[in-house]
Amino acid sequence: MSQQDEKNNHYLLNDWKPENPQFWENKGKGIARRNLWISVACLLLAFCVWMLFSAVTVNLNKVGFNFTTDQLFLLTALPSLSGAILRVPYSFMVPIFGGRYWTVLSTVILIIPCIWLGFAIQNIATPYWVFITIALLCGFAGANFASSMGNISFFFPKAKQGSALGINGGLGNLGVSVMQLVAPLVVFLPIFAFLGVHGVTQEDGSTMWLTNAAWIWAPLLLLATLAAWFGMNDIASSKASIADQLPVLGRMHTWILALLYLATFGSFIGFSAGFAMLAKTQFPDVNILKLAFFGPFLGALARSFGGVISDKLGGVRVTLINFICMAIFSALIFLTLPGGGSPGNFTTFYLVFMGLFLTAGLGSGSTFQMIAVIFRRITIERVKAKGGSDEQAQQEAVTDTAAALGFISAIGAVGGFFIPKAFGTSLAMTGSPVGAMKIFLVFYIVCVVVTWFVYGRRKEKYHE
Repeated sequence: MSQQDEKNNHYLLNDWKPENPQFWENKGKGIARRNLWISVACLLLAFCVWMLFSAVTVNLNKVGFNFTTDQLFLLTALPSLSGAILRVPYSFMVPIFGGRYWTVLSTVILIIPCIWLGFAIQNIATPYWVFITIALLCGFAGANFASSMGNISFFFPKAKQGSALGINGGLGNLGVSVMQLVAPLVVFLPIFAFLGVHGVTQEDGSTMWLTNAAWIWAPLLLLATLAAWFGMNDIASSKASIADQLPVLGRMHTWILALLYLATFGSFIGFSAGFAMLAKTQFPDVNILKLAFFGPFLGALARSFGGVISDKLGGVRVTLINFICMAIFSALIFLTLPGGGSPGNFTTFYLVFMGLFLTAGLGSGSTFQMIAVIFRRITIERVKAKGGSDEQAQQEAVTDTAAALGFISAIGAVGGFFIPKAFGTSLAMTGSPVGAMKIFLVFYIVCVVVTWFVYGRRKEKYHE
């Protein structure tokens, strides 16, 4: 963008100083909040699309398809795989294109997999590879998280970043719950019958329009795109090339924090993708679709809360306690599953899993607060050690933090693929998900040790 274009673009903020108290109160706060809430709406819908297959797969065979359990688990896992991979380039896009332009583009393209999935569902001759392709395209929605969180981090002062990122991420994550609540309702309504969508009669005499679960998001995505186009801003000082952002990949803390975020957000998105199918295999007599939405709902709200309390108590402290709780809940799951002559207990299974959703969401917020604090501190120390000015240190800290947030979020999203795939593989090999849960338990214990050893012992440096 040329200087003249920047001058004529009233959506571009040329002098953005959120750390200046007077600027923040008089001008910055209102602009930042407007961008935050539009970002939340776009991200919420992106999560709806990202986890779309978690609601669709449990019904595919009910409308005439004949896929195996392992094939269905794979479809729920693939959006997280492509989303994780795409988060890497997405994490670098905001400083290159600007937050407003990238939000518009990354939101409007999500209409494509929604429309395609709706058509694919209506034809029971649609081959499995087509659903695989659409599932991978839904991963673009998951990638939005990396760019969205990086973008919002530019708008807020350091003292409010934990809360802002918690709100953006937490309410964005709420899209999983919204989708799992809305999809089971709209599939029994002839919403798009006027477009020729045909329903399939079920065993209980009801009619299911499964296409609705995909098409219902298209008009909402269009509205969110328009809101981003007319209501969001670009920040001139956030501009940076990929070369300026790549150095964060060579820092030890990037990879350590990525491990911790994999355990928290990876668990949240992985359980969100696989919980309904898992519950269906273990307790087939329970209509899990009426209950599946509540776990992601708890986790999403907990994420927002995790960012807020981490700003007050310190992200390291909250994260450490949270991992201990996750390990305890994982151990309790073994007592609730069918096996060894026991039919299992669905109520206890459900409640313990709600605890896992809650702690996974809370930990997602607290680990993101840790990322913002740690990268800001180490970048400022590095720049000043080289003789850089305070202004240069602050600017590089913002860029490095945004890049780190984006890249680490990409690693975290891998859990969305690994968890449902682990469940599917464990069930295929042993007939039980116990093997997968043992791996998760060990992983959480490792994270307790890593959090304490690297960050917990050095309170004066990493607790803020």
